[in-house]
Amino acid sequence: MSENPRPVEDLILQREREYLLGKSRVTMRSSLENIEAGEFKIVSVKEGESVELPRWAAEELVDMKLAEMVEEPFETEIFKSLSREKMLGPFQLSPLAQDFYMRMKRRLHYLTRAAAEGRVRKEEVDRLRVSCYDLIGIRLGKLLSLSSSSTSISTISDKLTPEERVFFTIAQGFSKEWKGSLLGEKV
Repeated sequence: MSENPRPVEDLILQREREYLLGKSRVTMRSSLENIEAGEFKIVSVKEGESVELPRWAAEELVDMKLAEMVEEPFETEIFKSLSREKMLGPFQLSPLAQDFYMRMKRRLHYLTRAAAEGRVRKEEVDRLRVSCYDLIGIRLGKLLSLSSSSTSISTISDKLTPEERVFFTIAQGFSKEWKGSLLGEKV
């Protein structure tokens, strides 16, 4: 067992920080000048201009209705991913974007907050949440099956997110230990 008692939680926190510091493209709905937040600065942007910003700044501007994200809505992506995953067999995984779970977490958080403020319907949040649970459940089932088989991480690595790689490695270690203990073998 790992020395770190919470490797998944620690990884999620680290990944979320990296994600928020990563770049995101927005289209400005208003012109802005001389905006500063710590070391981050916007000297001048014009309405209609497309700019690349750190994701945390882009999300703030979108929240204030000063900009719009320039990316496919996450809801579309989750429904496509869920459909693909359901079509594949029990030992087959479809590839997910490396930042998939970070975007899922951020989108659920945003919509939950927006529903509490009455900006979106609660049913919309519930529908997305159910789809997220479904996709996670399907992928966890497949990862558990694969981790107890002879599948090596290198054969499926290109289809896994960083979070799933950690889960697979931990599950594979437990599976080997379990089998070894039951069969009286050293792992």
